[in-house]
Amino acid sequence: MSADDSAGIRCHLDALLDARGMTLTELARRVDLTLANLSILKNDRARAVRFSTLAAICRELECEPGDLFSYDPVRGGRRGTTR
Repeated sequence: MSADDSAGIRCHLDALLDARGMTLTELARRVDLTLANLSILKNDRARAVRFSTLAAICRELECEPGDLFSYDPVRGGRRGTTR
């Protein structure tokens, strides 16, 4: 995997936590992850997310995966391309 495989994927964990009045520490406890690992995700430094982790976060934040992540094609380097 190259260093920019996740380029363009944005995590909106901060906004979801703010909207629910929850801290990152509380979420880490609820989903049984380290604060460090959740911080990596929150700061857009994660290269992968397990489906079980994604499901636990969505369960606790009462959201959908699309609420947690978005894709910015400009940051992703594929501006103007189609599949």
